[in-house]
Amino acid sequence: MNTHVTIIGAGLGGLTLARVLHVHGIPSTVYEAEDSPTARAQGGMLDIHDYNGQPALEAAGLTDEFRGLILEGRQQYRVLDRDGTVLFDKADDGTGGRPEVQRSELRRMLLDSLPAGTVRWGHKVSSVRALGEGRYGVSFANGATAVTSLLVGADGAWSKVRPLLSTATPEYTGMSFVETWLFDSDTRHPAAARAVGGGSFWALAPGKGIQAHREHGGTLHTYVALTEPQDWFAAIDFTDSATATARIAQEFDGWAPEFTALITDSDTSPVLRPHYTLPIEHRWDRVPGVTLVGDAAHLAPPNGEGANLAMQDGAELGKALAAHPDDIETALTEYERALFPRSAEAATDGAELLHEFMFGDNAPHSLVNMFTGHEQTP
Repeated sequence: MNTHVTIIGAGLGGLTLARVLHVHGIPSTVYEAEDSPTARAQGGMLDIHDYNGQPALEAAGLTDEFRGLILEGRQQYRVLDRDGTVLFDKADDGTGGRPEVQRSELRRMLLDSLPAGTVRWGHKVSSVRALGEGRYGVSFANGATAVTSLLVGADGAWSKVRPLLSTATPEYTGMSFVETWLFDSDTRHPAAARAVGGGSFWALAPGKGIQAHREHGGTLHTYVALTEPQDWFAAIDFTDSATATARIAQEFDGWAPEFTALITDSDTSPVLRPHYTLPIEHRWDRVPGVTLVGDAAHLAPPNGEGANLAMQDGAELGKALAAHPDDIETALTEYERALFPRSAEAATDGAELLHEFMFGDNAPHSLVNMFTGHEQTP
């Protein structure tokens, strides 16, 4: 294949694509808005699934490297009632199919697997336009430009490439997360550390909840979920850490103090993460020389599938291009034919069902039912 692949976005999907292309001897360039690999925090823990994320890494030839990143014991799952009663506690016995890794380390692994210069940092896209005859021009905020005949948008929720294919725009789901972190928790926040345990923790109620992961060492990364309109969050001054954490904690008045401490005792300022989604059946007609991977193609609320699907997209697109090196349109058609139903199924069976289990009228018992397969009621 002589066509150079232009990838917009150095997230997990774009990097997996670049790596699979490299494995097959296909050159690519990844343009990333961030100034460096360490320009910002890369999120928390990811459970990498044995049916999509792990096969993608296998296609990338990185299975051994991935196994070296796994944090043992993090597949423990705990569900508690708001008063601290333990409703479900499953130890990590080593047989689970969703080992946990740090997103930042997974991204670094992918970056290190690429030839030097593959990723162009500090290239924030300002515009993308069709030039005719299957060619596209990309302009960057730093004044640089690129012209390509094979463009892949791996640039997330607010993709600049997506408008070439679709008029769809993300819409607010009605729920946001507020992220907090506790460091050295076993020493400095022992009650919260005991509550969270060694892996994932959920304390839930209809429409809201406190969720946490144990990351490296004693770091507890918390996601406080609240079903509120965006105006409600806009009324909170998140630049005033003490006021913001107190206001968020107020929504959990009466909950076990070791749970609310995950909010009020945060060692960092709270970070607001509104959730957006694209239509479940989002798809587009084939446009020569351009396609999407990851959130750019199928943005959905957090359901444990987003990163895995992005890597699967990247791997499948890379394999399709390698299988049809002289017929790009056949490769893109084959990729999208599988992409559309796959992403719709994940959104329907994953995001919608998980949201009901976690935040529906019977939460947290509905989540316990999902884990155990047995009916539990309050």
